Parts: sequence; C-alpha cells; structure tokens
Amino acid sequence: MRGGTGDSGRDGGVLRAVPKVVWLLAAGAFVNMVMAFTFVYLFVYLTGPRGLSTAAAGTIAGVGGIGLVSGNFTGGWFGDRFGHRRTLLAGSAVSGAGLVALPVLPTAALLLVLPVCQYAAGTVRAANSALVAVAVPAGMRRQGFAVMRFAANAGFTVGPPLGALVAAHWSYEWLFRADGLGTLLFAGYVARVVAVDRPGIRRAATGGGMWAALRQRPAVLVLLPAIVVVDTVYRQQYSTLPVFLADHGIGTGVYGALLAINGGVILLLELVVTVALRDRAPLRIVGTGLLLVGTGFAALAAGASTGTAVVMMLLVTAGEILYKTPATAFVADSAPPEFQGRFQSLYAGASTSGTVLAPPLGGALYQSAPGLLWPLCACLAALAGLAVFAAARLRSGLGSTEVARPASPADADRASRGEVLAAAEGERD
Repeated sequence: MRGGTGDSGRDGGVLRAVPKVVWLLAAGAFVNMVMAFTFVYLFVYLTGPRGLSTAAAGTIAGVGGIGLVSGNFTGGWFGDRFGHRRTLLAGSAVSGAGLVALPVLPTAALLLVLPVCQYAAGTVRAANSALVAVAVPAGMRRQGFAVMRFAANAGFTVGPPLGALVAAHWSYEWLFRADGLGTLLFAGYVARVVAVDRPGIRRAATGGGMWAALRQRPAVLVLLPAIVVVDTVYRQQYSTLPVFLADHGIGTGVYGALLAINGGVILLLELVVTVALRDRAPLRIVGTGLLLVGTGFAALAAGASTGTAVVMMLLVTAGEILYKTPATAFVADSAPPEFQGRFQSLYAGASTSGTVLAPPLGGALYQSAPGLLWPLCACLAALAGLAVFAAARLRSGLGSTEVARPASPADADRASRGEVLAAAEGERD
C-alpha cells in the first residue's frame, strides 16, 4: 500500500520536471496579470471618466472583444511563420504601447486603437500557449499548462483589488498606463528568459496544409466547437448571472463572493487535480468537466438563492478545473510540430469566444424568456460533454486520440534544461 508521503514526493517530482522556461514564463505571466486592469475596469472607465452612454461603451468594449478573439484565432499563424517568441514580443509591444497611449486619445480613436490592442493581446496569448507546447514534451503538457494557469489566475486574483486602489488614489487613466507598462515589461522579460529564434530543426512537409492536419485528427474537430459552446455557457457567470441575482434581491456582495470562491478553489486545487489525473485519458476528463459546468447552471433552475448560487459556482469551478488544462494539452499533443501555433490559436480562440458570444446571446434570451436561460445552458453544456465523450472513441491515422505519448526520462531531462524549447524555436528560421 502506498503511503501519502511517497505519493506527495512523486507528485512534487512531476512538477519539478516541468521545464525551467515554463516556470519563468509563469512568473512573468503572474506579474503581467497583476497589472491587467483593462478587462475589469474598461466599461466603468468609459461610462465614468469618459462620460459615454451605456450603449456607446458597450459598442467600444464589444469591438475590443472581437479584436481579442480574432487575435487568439489567428495569432498562431504568425508564430508558426515568424516564431512564437517574436510574435509574443511584437504583440506585447503593440498592445502595451496602445494601452499607455489610450488615456490621451480622443474617444473616436478608441474604436480603432482598442481593438488593435486587444488583437495584439490575443496573439500574445496564442504565442504564450505555443511556447509552452513546444517547451514541454508530449505526456507532460498538462502539468506545464496547469502551472501557467495557476500563475495567471493568481495574478488575476491580486489584480482587480489592486486596480481599485489605483483608481481610488490616482485615476482610472493610471490603470491603463500601468497595464500597458506591465505588458511592455513582460515583453522585455520574455526577451531575456526565452531562447532566441535560431536555425535548427527544419519544418516537416505539411502534407496538404492545416485543414488536412485537422481532418486527420477528428477528435480535435469535435473538441473545438464543444469548447465554443461551453465557453459561451461558462461566461454567463460574468454577464447574465449578476443580473439574475440582482433581479432576485441578491446583492453584488454575494456575486463578488462567488467569484472569490471560483478563484480560490482553482488556486487551491487545479495543480493538485491535474497532477493526480495526469495519466488518465484526457478527453474523458474534459467531457466530465463539461458535464459539471452544465450541472452547475442546471442548479440555478431550482431557484434563486445564495445557496443555489454557491452550489452552481462550486460545480462550474470543478468543471473548469477538469476541462481547461487537459483540453489545452490535448490540442498541443495532437498538433504536428509545424502547426503547433495554429492549433494553439484555434483552441485559444475557441476558449475565449464566449467573451463575444455570451453577453448578447445570454442577454437576449434572459430578456425574452428568463426561465429558459439556465435549462438551455445546462443542456448545451451537457451535449458538448457527450460529444467529447464520443470523440474519445475516434481514431485517426495517428492511433487512438486518447493516448498521448508519455514523456521519456530523456525528454524530461532535455525539457528541464530548456533544450526542447530551443530546438522547437529553431525550426522557424
């Protein structure tokens, strides 16, 4: 019988095998997210200091959201073509400079500058994911992506309260300056800690291009639309959920506590759960997570109360812990080396599509048929989960889609010294 100490030591060794460059990227991501105020306070800034109407502020924020999702969907092409490191640096420079300048720009210019900044930020997210994917050998990527998510979530937990202090003691304009400067500092940091693109491994023949690669991987073609559906459901917690709670006499304090529960549980459990389930079939874990998200929103159909809201958030958070990291790693493990950036970009776009889709779709349905919103959310997430379970049985020319090649000791050793990243980065010159 195994003792707890042995299991703990083995799990700690698994995390220590995550390449050093991933830990360095995670440290940079943490600091960058601490200063990522734009997403949280943009609407308040536009309707407050800028004096815009709710409709005008919604238009500007919506256009910015479209830019963000577009950058996620397309940023991987730049990485595969020019190098993921170069793409991250260029995107950070554009996004950071635009945010620093944003407070002094006329309002009309925001319709152009904000989506450009957000597009650049989307390319950064896709490039960051691709850097992790090429740094970590197949079979270890869940741990690598879990480390990155832990750092980003920890930073985002600290950021909004810090932003409120900055806005209260200085001004909202300083939020955007700080966000832009943080992004520029992140670019400088990455330039120092990530290997420079250099000649190395040559690209393999594409054998028909991106679409051919996707058709050879039918499980990925099922997973991506399932993630779009679930992300649209998942992000109702940021749009229609607070309205639903307020309509039933539940104040913003409870809503804030629900978001704190989400962040706290993720920080406490996601790394632990990811390591514990690292040898389990990824798509079955993802499918279970999607079903839990659906079950969480189904709980709201039972009635509006603080208790049902807490149950909903716990179930949705459990689902998020189960599906997000394994899904990201599965797409990375499925990607041909020459398409790693574009595969990560497709997943990044799918996993942020709810930022654009959730508010208008959920809001329209809640206004016209409020009693239908939560049952429909539950059904959509359940169907997405069942589709992913079915995809787990699909096979391709690569063999079972559920099997990721375990990292060999040699791979882990090379990864820990950063050699995997240097080799993969080299294929772009």
